[in-house]
Formats: sequence, C-alpha cells, structure tokens
Amino acid sequence: MLSAQDRAIVKSTVPLLESGGEALITHFYRMMLSEYPEVRPLFNQAHQASGDQPRALATGVLMYARHIDQLDQLGDLVAKIINKHVALQILPEHYPIVGTCLLRAISEVLGSEIATPEVMNAWGAAYGQLADILIGAEAAIYDEKAQAPGGWRGARPFVLVKRVEESDEIISFYFAPVDGGPILAATPGQYIGLKLVLEGEEVRRNYSLSALTDAGLYRISVKREAGGRVSSYLHDQMPVGATLDLFPPSGEFTLAASDKPLVLISGGVGITPTLPMLEAALATERAVHFIHCARNGGVHAFRDWVDALAAKHPQLKRFYCYAEDDGISPAADKVGLLSQEQLAAWLPAERDIDAYFLGPKGFMAAIKRHLKALGVPEKQARYEFFGPAAALE
Repeated sequence: MLSAQDRAIVKSTVPLLESGGEALITHFYRMMLSEYPEVRPLFNQAHQASGDQPRALATGVLMYARHIDQLDQLGDLVAKIINKHVALQILPEHYPIVGTCLLRAISEVLGSEIATPEVMNAWGAAYGQLADILIGAEAAIYDEKAQAPGGWRGARPFVLVKRVEESDEIISFYFAPVDGGPILAATPGQYIGLKLVLEGEEVRRNYSLSALTDAGLYRISVKREAGGRVSSYLHDQMPVGATLDLFPPSGEFTLAASDKPLVLISGGVGITPTLPMLEAALATERAVHFIHCARNGGVHAFRDWVDALAAKHPQLKRFYCYAEDDGISPAADKVGLLSQEQLAAWLPAERDIDAYFLGPKGFMAAIKRHLKALGVPEKQARYEFFGPAAALE
C-alpha cells in the first residue's frame, strides 16, 4: 500500500510527465532493449521506430501518476494492458527488468535535483504497486485459459493448414493444433498471439481472429505492411504445413450481448475482428448495419462473403465506401471519404445503438467525432487499436 506521502510525491511529478514523458520513455526503451535483449521479442520494433510505443507508454505512465490515489478512474486502460500482456505472455520475471529500467530512466532524464531520493523511493513504491496489480490479474487469466476446455498455458504448436488470398493486400491463414486436440473458444473481437523465429531472432505479434472458432481452427487475415517484418514473412515465406507457436486468444474488445441494433464500422484491415462479430450477431437475429471503407475495390477483402450473408439475412444492411474508384472492381455505395452526412444516412434512424469501429487512427478519430455528433451515446461507441493505444481526440 502506497503511503499518502508517496502518492503526493508521484502526483507532483505529473507536470514533468506531461512535458517530458515521451523523452523519458524513449530513453527507457533504448536502455532496456539494448541491455536486456531477452525482452526484445515482447516489443514490436516497428512501433518503437515510429514512436507509437513510447507515446502509448508515456500516456499510460502519466495516467497512472495522475490517478495514483483513485485507480478506478483509469477506466478500461488497465484491462487493455492486461489483455495485451496476456496475448504476448508477459510473465512475472519481466517486471523487475521494466522497473529497474524505468527508475533509471527517471533518474537519468530528470537529474538529481528533481529525481531526489524521496522521488525515487515514491516511484519505486508506485511501480511495485502497479506490478503487483498486473501480475495478479494476469496470473488469474493465465490460470483461467489453461483450465478452460481446449485451453493451454504458454506456447502451443500449430500448423498452417490453409492460405486464402482475400484481396490484393490481405491473406487469411488457418491454423490447427499440431496435437489434434480441441482449441480454446475465442469471443468475437479477440486476437491471438504468434511466436515466430525469423533469422534466428524470436518475434511476437498479435493478430485479430477473423472468424469464429467453432470449426476448431484459428484464422487470422494479415495485410502486407510496407517494411512489415512479420507480415512479409507470413505472405512470402510461410507455406501450408509450416508450424509456429500460438498463445491463447485474448482481448477485452468483444461483442457484448445486447438487443440494440449493431453497427460495425471498419477501415482497411480493421475489418478483421468485425467478421466474427457479424457472424455471431446474425445468429441472434439482431439487426446489423455493416459499413466498410477501403482505398479501392482491389484491396477490399471479404466483400463476396458479406454480400452472401446480406442476401441470406434481411436484418443485415451493408454499405461500402471507397476512397477511389479503380474502374475495375464492383462499385461502392459511395466514393470518397466517409463523411458525417453519409454515415448519418447509413446508421439506423434510432441512435440508441451499439457501434464498434476499427481502422487507421485518423479514420477512427473521424468516426468517433461523427458518432458523437450524430447522437450515439459515447459509452455505446467502442473501438480498439491495432498496436499501441493512442488518443483519438
């Protein structure tokens, strides 16, 4: 339990974190990843290079310091962190490494005049409290997944049994367990952790599951990213019959039970977790509006599948928006960016809906603004990030 003095000291550092938190965290990552290579597989180096990961952690540290005496005010931030950790298999032995490097970074970046012994002691206690919270919550989830039907702990070997080209940029990969046993059922919207060894180096990635798991397979649908180390490997070098390790499904961005109309809005490869959500919702006869935005028809994945569902289920209305017309693919319902006015025309007339949206950050920021302006309750507009979380304001 943090003392009142420790909490006050940590809160006093909030202005410093607001102005210099990203520089501090960048120094922290540089130090940790160079001195502790055993943790490098836990971090996406592309997110490090872009600055997304340092910005996300800096925001998290700031939020923790700001609400150190009211941790319930952190909302779902802690749940998001825990689920990301579980998907990548963060373990108790990793926390002392992070703590050591974080305290060193605070001391070295802020300097001895600011990072006094009292400040360092307070932050050491604050980190210890946070580590205990996360370790305990993650241990409970690891146990739950290991004990559930088809579940397991840690890595489990899977074999690639099928590849399907879904668009010019996206390929679906179907994985079955090497041991032939059952798999842990995933909730629509969850993601899976992959562990690979590329050129002798271990790497880990999370990918959304793009299909229900009732067939005993896990499917991910991966976009080839420019310079993407793992996506390029999966696209170019992973044949049917290859094996890799998977971690159990995780993630708190899941389809909640409701009888409200469901609106699924996606941009680009953000379509992937909406697909099992769509299939699950249609099984309940729930009204669904499915809105997908793509650069053009050539990169629009799963159009035929969604169209077939719409023909079969009258409660499903689907709308497509392409930024450009390639002149080859089937026409979209709208060409150009998805405006607030167009979104209003595609939403149900009653705005007491459940909306889920995913895609590039700029796209999600626009959708969040549009939904708010159109009267959709903010608590019923849910979104998820691929990669580190960021602010959408």
